[in-house]
Amino acid sequence: MDRKSITRAEGNKSFYATECNLIEITATPPVVRAYFQKLEREARICRKLQHPNIVRLHDSIQEENFHYLVFDLVTGGELFEDIVAREFYSEADASHCIQQILESVNHCHQNGVVHRDLKPENLLLASKAKGAAVKLADFGLAIEVQGEQQAWFGFAGTPGYLSPEVLKKEPYGKPVDIWACGVILYILLVGYPPFWDEDQHRLYAQIKAGAYDYPSPEWDTVTPEAKNLINQMLTVNPVKRITAADALKHPWICQRERVASVVHRQETVDCLKKFNARRKLKGAILTTMLATRNFSSRSIIVKKGDGSQVKESTDSSTTLEDDDIKEDKKGGVDRSSTVIAKEPEGPGTPPQSPKVVPTTSGSPSSSVTTPTNATPKGNTLVLGQALLQNVQG
Repeated sequence: MDRKSITRAEGNKSFYATECNLIEITATPPVVRAYFQKLEREARICRKLQHPNIVRLHDSIQEENFHYLVFDLVTGGELFEDIVAREFYSEADASHCIQQILESVNHCHQNGVVHRDLKPENLLLASKAKGAAVKLADFGLAIEVQGEQQAWFGFAGTPGYLSPEVLKKEPYGKPVDIWACGVILYILLVGYPPFWDEDQHRLYAQIKAGAYDYPSPEWDTVTPEAKNLINQMLTVNPVKRITAADALKHPWICQRERVASVVHRQETVDCLKKFNARRKLKGAILTTMLATRNFSSRSIIVKKGDGSQVKESTDSSTTLEDDDIKEDKKGGVDRSSTVIAKEPEGPGTPPQSPKVVPTTSGSPSSSVTTPTNATPKGNTLVLGQALLQNVQG
């Protein structure tokens, strides 16, 4: 398959991909099957979701050692990057952004899907046109639940956006997405996160205690209604946390014109620029470090004195999933020959799970770094993702 472009005509429709990225995974048959199962789960979940604020899956194609997930081509980049490029940004604009995010989350929850990894990197814009729709992307960690089911589905997500119940390893469900929305809304209003510490243990302690505040002077100009919605989203008890459906009925969202402030928030834009720059820089440094030192892009396995292994975060802005530790212990994936680089996100985030189809936020294509002198061991599975756009002719 051509690595740069794919074109197909079908009646009056044409499809194209700006780039097709392939990754090579060296693994034993059981691990290969596990990765295929993850891809199939992601495809099954995405097929259930048809919403204007969710990146749509067009097709899932398997050909021997290839597996392609064909999504909408999303060209607008990250929502947060777009905000800092605007000439005017107000509380009302933040309300409109979170409304679209909540619409996508509500659709997921209505269809029994929990995203589990809501964060700025997964919030894209359909195009670069003014007023383009916000699109929720990357369902690699998503799970299916029955009704309001609460259970332990494993440790997954991005640290700065993890909910208290996940950190406490308690049963969880749909409310974890609402907690992440609360963190995102906080950032949308002032440009920095509610929970932040260079030390991950202290960060987790803050989250589990729900220890955030509204410092002066930046919060002095934010309306009480906006703070009220954040408080309901960042409620430590998941049972008392607001639902997506109820959040959409909150006055700060459904009565935006009357309630939300329309004053330009230059301080927020300035802080958000620093926030974006910080996570991009951390991502670049981590990727370079991993590529040159052959570390896992998500974590480092450290041997303790008793011979056991612990997973240490190399960056607080990547995503972690329980399966990472299991697969590292199995030794199924040859980490020394393949580095899968996923760009991390904002401050306070643990290492990202090994995504079969990694997606780099803010870009319609994924990014993979593979040393040219890699020596495959065992069975080699090549997985690819083509990002296509359906264009009406």
